[in-house]
Amino acid sequence: MGERVWLAPNATVVGDVTLGNDCTVWFNAVVRGDVHFIKVGDRTNIQDGAVIHGTYEKASTTIGNDVSIGHNALVHGCTVGNHVLIGMGAIVMDNAVLEDYCVIAAGAVVLENTVCESGFLYAGIPAKKIKPLDERLRNVVEITPPRYMEYASWFQEVDSKNELKVEKL
Repeated sequence: MGERVWLAPNATVVGDVTLGNDCTVWFNAVVRGDVHFIKVGDRTNIQDGAVIHGTYEKASTTIGNDVSIGHNALVHGCTVGNHVLIGMGAIVMDNAVLEDYCVIAAGAVVLENTVCESGFLYAGIPAKKIKPLDERLRNVVEITPPRYMEYASWFQEVDSKNELKVEKL
Protein backbone atom coordinates (compact mmCIF):
# COMPACT_ATOMS: atom_id res chain seq x y z
CA MET A 1 0.00 0.00 0.00
CA GLY A 2 1.22 3.43 -0.88
CA GLU A 3 0.79 6.51 1.27
CA ARG A 4 -2.66 8.03 1.86
CA VAL A 5 -4.55 5.04 0.44
CA TRP A 6 -8.22 4.91 1.44
CA LEU A 7 -10.15 1.64 1.44
CA ALA A 8 -13.88 1.67 2.08
CA PRO A 9 -14.79 -0.51 5.06
CA ASN A 10 -16.34 -3.17 2.82
CA ALA A 11 -13.85 -3.01 -0.06
CA THR A 12 -11.89 -6.22 -0.64
CA VAL A 13 -8.20 -6.14 -1.53
CA VAL A 14 -6.52 -9.56 -1.43
CA GLY A 15 -3.49 -11.34 -2.84
CA ASP A 16 -0.59 -9.90 -4.79
CA VAL A 17 -1.81 -6.30 -5.05
CA THR A 18 0.22 -3.10 -5.10
CA LEU A 19 -1.59 0.21 -4.68
CA GLY A 20 0.28 3.47 -5.30
CA ASN A 21 -0.01 6.70 -3.34
CA ASP A 22 -3.35 8.49 -2.95
CA CYS A 23 -5.45 5.61 -4.30
CA THR A 24 -9.04 5.05 -3.24
CA VAL A 25 -10.97 1.77 -3.33
CA TRP A 26 -14.68 2.33 -2.81
CA PHE A 27 -17.63 0.45 -1.33
CA ASN A 28 -18.06 -3.14 -2.51
CA ALA A 29 -15.10 -2.89 -4.87
CA VAL A 30 -12.95 -6.00 -5.22
CA VAL A 31 -9.26 -6.00 -6.13
CA ARG A 32 -8.43 -9.70 -6.24
CA GLY A 33 -4.79 -10.54 -6.84
CA ASP A 34 -5.18 -14.20 -5.97
CA VAL A 35 -4.38 -15.76 -9.35
CA HIS A 36 -2.07 -13.10 -10.81
CA PHE A 37 -0.59 -9.81 -9.66
CA ILE A 38 -2.35 -6.47 -9.82
CA LYS A 39 -0.36 -3.24 -9.86
CA VAL A 40 -2.10 0.12 -9.50
CA GLY A 41 -0.31 3.46 -9.89
CA ASP A 42 -0.78 6.70 -7.98
CA ARG A 43 -4.03 8.69 -7.61
CA THR A 44 -6.20 5.95 -9.07
CA ASN A 45 -9.79 5.51 -7.91
CA ILE A 46 -11.60 2.19 -8.06
CA GLN A 47 -15.23 3.10 -7.60
CA ASP A 48 -18.14 1.30 -5.95
CA GLY A 49 -18.70 -2.29 -7.07
CA ALA A 50 -15.77 -2.39 -9.52
CA VAL A 51 -13.85 -5.66 -9.88
CA ILE A 52 -10.15 -5.84 -10.74
CA HIS A 53 -8.81 -9.35 -11.42
CA GLY A 54 -6.55 -11.36 -13.73
CA THR A 55 -6.29 -14.81 -15.27
CA TYR A 56 -4.24 -17.58 -13.68
CA GLU A 57 -0.82 -18.00 -15.34
CA LYS A 58 -1.97 -15.86 -18.25
CA ALA A 59 -2.86 -12.23 -17.62
CA SER A 60 -1.92 -9.83 -14.83
CA THR A 61 -3.51 -6.42 -14.45
CA THR A 62 -1.50 -3.20 -14.54
CA ILE A 63 -3.21 0.15 -14.03
CA GLY A 64 -1.38 3.45 -14.40
CA ASN A 65 -1.52 6.80 -12.62
CA ASP A 66 -4.55 9.09 -12.48
CA VAL A 67 -7.01 6.42 -13.60
CA SER A 68 -10.72 6.41 -12.77
CA ILE A 69 -12.51 3.07 -12.83
CA GLY A 70 -16.25 3.67 -12.75
CA HIS A 71 -18.93 2.03 -10.65
CA ASN A 72 -19.44 -1.68 -11.42
CA ALA A 73 -16.72 -1.78 -14.07
CA LEU A 74 -14.77 -5.01 -14.63
CA VAL A 75 -11.05 -4.67 -15.41
CA HIS A 76 -9.56 -8.10 -16.07
CA GLY A 77 -6.02 -9.10 -17.00
CA CYS A 78 -5.23 -5.99 -19.00
CA THR A 79 -2.95 -2.97 -19.16
CA VAL A 80 -4.37 0.47 -18.45
CA GLY A 81 -2.19 3.51 -19.14
CA ASN A 82 -2.14 6.87 -17.36
CA HIS A 83 -5.02 9.37 -17.37
CA VAL A 84 -7.67 6.83 -18.38
CA LEU A 85 -11.35 6.85 -17.49
CA ILE A 86 -13.24 3.55 -17.60
CA GLY A 87 -16.96 4.27 -17.46
CA MET A 88 -19.61 2.73 -15.25
CA GLY A 89 -20.35 -0.90 -16.06
CA ALA A 90 -17.64 -1.14 -18.71
CA ILE A 91 -15.71 -4.39 -19.20
CA VAL A 92 -12.05 -4.53 -20.21
CA MET A 93 -10.91 -8.06 -20.97
CA ASP A 94 -7.62 -10.00 -20.93
CA ASN A 95 -4.61 -8.61 -22.76
CA ALA A 96 -6.41 -5.45 -23.81
CA VAL A 97 -4.27 -2.31 -23.73
CA LEU A 98 -5.73 1.10 -22.97
CA GLU A 99 -3.13 3.68 -23.91
CA ASP A 100 -2.76 6.99 -22.04
CA TYR A 101 -5.67 9.44 -22.23
CA CYS A 102 -8.36 6.97 -23.27
CA VAL A 103 -12.00 7.09 -22.26
CA ILE A 104 -14.01 3.89 -22.26
CA ALA A 105 -17.71 4.76 -22.29
CA ALA A 106 -20.16 3.42 -19.74
CA GLY A 107 -21.28 -0.11 -20.64
CA ALA A 108 -18.62 -0.60 -23.32
CA VAL A 109 -16.92 -3.98 -23.74
CA VAL A 110 -13.25 -3.91 -24.72
CA LEU A 111 -12.55 -7.39 -26.08
CA GLU A 112 -9.41 -9.46 -25.49
CA ASN A 113 -6.25 -8.24 -27.23
CA THR A 114 -7.81 -4.91 -28.23
CA VAL A 115 -5.55 -1.84 -28.24
CA CYS A 116 -7.37 1.42 -27.49
CA GLU A 117 -5.36 4.28 -28.95
CA SER A 118 -4.34 7.28 -26.88
CA GLY A 119 -6.58 10.34 -27.10
CA PHE A 120 -9.84 8.67 -28.13
CA LEU A 121 -13.27 7.76 -26.79
CA TYR A 122 -14.29 4.11 -27.21
CA ALA A 123 -17.88 2.91 -26.88
CA GLY A 124 -20.16 0.02 -27.76
CA ILE A 125 -20.18 -3.76 -27.66
CA PRO A 126 -17.57 -4.51 -28.77
CA ALA A 127 -15.93 -1.16 -28.06
CA LYS A 128 -14.97 0.83 -31.16
CA LYS A 129 -13.09 4.11 -31.59
CA ILE A 130 -15.75 6.84 -31.67
CA LYS A 131 -13.97 10.19 -31.71
CA PRO A 132 -10.94 12.08 -30.42
CA LEU A 133 -11.22 13.38 -26.87
CA ASP A 134 -12.49 16.95 -26.85
CA GLU A 135 -11.64 19.51 -24.19
CA ARG A 136 -14.66 18.51 -22.07
CA LEU A 137 -13.73 14.81 -21.95
CA ARG A 138 -10.06 15.57 -21.28
CA ASN A 139 -11.18 17.76 -18.39
CA VAL A 140 -13.28 14.91 -16.95
CA VAL A 141 -10.26 12.59 -17.18
CA GLU A 142 -8.07 15.18 -15.41
CA ILE A 143 -10.45 16.30 -12.67
CA THR A 144 -11.92 12.96 -11.54
CA PRO A 145 -8.87 11.55 -9.67
CA PRO A 146 -8.39 14.61 -7.42
CA ARG A 147 -12.12 14.75 -6.77
CA TYR A 148 -12.12 11.14 -5.56
CA MET A 149 -9.20 11.92 -3.26
CA GLU A 150 -11.31 14.77 -1.84
CA TYR A 151 -14.38 12.52 -1.46
CA ALA A 152 -12.27 9.98 0.45
CA SER A 153 -11.24 12.70 2.90
CA TRP A 154 -14.89 13.03 3.89
CA PHE A 155 -14.77 9.46 5.22
CA GLN A 156 -11.59 9.78 7.25
CA GLU A 157 -13.26 10.71 10.52
CA VAL A 158 -15.53 7.98 11.86
CA ASP A 159 -16.70 7.34 15.38
CA SER A 160 -16.31 4.14 17.40
CA LYS A 161 -19.44 2.67 15.76
CA ASN A 162 -17.87 3.25 12.30
CA GLU A 163 -20.47 5.90 11.58
CA LEU A 164 -19.53 9.01 9.64
CA LYS A 165 -19.02 12.23 11.54
CA VAL A 166 -19.05 14.45 8.47
CA GLU A 167 -21.43 17.33 7.97
CA LYS A 168 -20.94 17.47 4.17
CA LEU A 169 -22.94 14.30 3.70
